[in-house]
Amino acid sequence: MKAICQEKYGVPRLEDVAEPQPGRGEVRVRVRAASVNARDWHVMRGDPYLGRLLLPAVMGPRGPRRRIRGTDFAGTVESAGAGVDRFRPGDEVYGDLGDAHGAFAEYVCAPADQIEFKPAGLGWEQAAALPLAGGTALLGLRGRVRAGRSVLINGASGGVGTFAVQIGKALGGSVTAVCSTRNVDLVRSLGADEVVDYTRSDFARLGRRFDVVFDLVGNRSLGDLRRTVAPGGTLVLSGGGTSRGRPRVFGPMRLILGARLAARSSRSGPRIEVPATAPSRELLAELRELAEAGRLRPVIDRTYQLAEVPEAIRYVEEEHARAKVVITV
Repeated sequence: MKAICQEKYGVPRLEDVAEPQPGRGEVRVRVRAASVNARDWHVMRGDPYLGRLLLPAVMGPRGPRRRIRGTDFAGTVESAGAGVDRFRPGDEVYGDLGDAHGAFAEYVCAPADQIEFKPAGLGWEQAAALPLAGGTALLGLRGRVRAGRSVLINGASGGVGTFAVQIGKALGGSVTAVCSTRNVDLVRSLGADEVVDYTRSDFARLGRRFDVVFDLVGNRSLGDLRRTVAPGGTLVLSGGGTSRGRPRVFGPMRLILGARLAARSSRSGPRIEVPATAPSRELLAELRELAEAGRLRPVIDRTYQLAEVPEAIRYVEEEHARAKVVITV
């Protein structure tokens, strides 16, 4: 089969590799579409260097732990390994491979507990766009946002951000979205109650506070972010950053590590949380229900062919992308 492979840090390439065979508890899927996430360029470049030490399941000292890139996918079940009775050949599914990677390929073998039936009404590209970004948004807001609570989303026009705006509204929150001028209409169309154009206004200096601040960019100081959180509120952090070339030592992990230290040492100020996103069938089922109820709509910026994955990853890395970038297979 064709797959996007990488032995060392740098640009991956299209290669011919053996088709995978499902083991016990696994399902073999014919991939119809896959999506690009920030995780892909972090792993492609080994960025930040600290990640090579703290994320040993994903990054090695000189190259990625897994040869084939990509985590999100949607496709058709071809066969199932021993112990799998929920899925049958022909079923339309979508999933998140997590640390295993391997979605930028014509076939993939995924644990049965990391896939779910594709949401009815969504095409292959839309379904592939949903797992990691949608799951990150849901885990960041669920249990923190409810009716009557205010939430600010920094990075509202990105892959996670476009889902976060919609999920914040679905949970009953009043959503303030931060984005650039060109994306104002987009985030408004997704349901944002208010939009802050960061090219004209600084959300950290508006003199307002929010019950939940969900930061998806990592471009502000911890002090700036904490000042925007209302008493008793919560600051939620989730990655961000860009390398623009040479890998950095800390990258967005500097803010996250600093936040964790501050949360342990301070008895005052807002709660600071960094949700862990782990792929699961239960999370995918929640996302499917939201999509089928019309409360979650994947937005796709561009689509690329499988051979164009390196170009697609560069597009996402350089921050020109808004919403999701998808690979058609």
